[in-house]
Amino acid sequence: MENQTNKTIYWSLLTHEDWNLYIAATSKGLCYVGSPNQPVVELISWAGNRFPGSSLVEEAAFLQPYAKELIEYFQGERTSFTISFDFQGTAFQMAVWKALSDIPYGETQSYSDIAHAIQKPASVRAVGAAIGANPILITIPCHRVIGKNGALTGYRGGLDMKVKLLQLERGE
Repeated sequence: MENQTNKTIYWSLLTHEDWNLYIAATSKGLCYVGSPNQPVVELISWAGNRFPGSSLVEEAAFLQPYAKELIEYFQGERTSFTISFDFQGTAFQMAVWKALSDIPYGETQSYSDIAHAIQKPASVRAVGAAIGANPILITIPCHRVIGKNGALTGYRGGLDMKVKLLQLERGE
């Protein structure tokens, strides 16, 4: 894993309807989408853990291309993202996040489906933990993962956000 220290992380607050989300990017791409209506402490804590020693710089202009694509998604005008990303995790997390990115817009899969997709069918709990560690909500679509029985399971952004995102993608 490449050295994640001493990067500059640019951040901004993205507001859409009743959601306020902190978003952040490095020079390489989007690295964080926060939970709705959470204080900036969530971002600061995440950055301190994932990018120790990095500086956080509020810079709305730098985040504008990322904010634009997220707003287009929220407005139902975008079904996929063309922005660049900068996220690191363990090899297992990266495999899970790639599998999440392969779930088509408007569709859902179970934790078990993801475990099979990464060829680790016995790793359903570990898949759940990796999904929970996804730093980039929405753009790495962990909201598209549901329980085997169709139940909406936990989501870092909260179940209200998960329901809204799934409804948006189904055109409801």
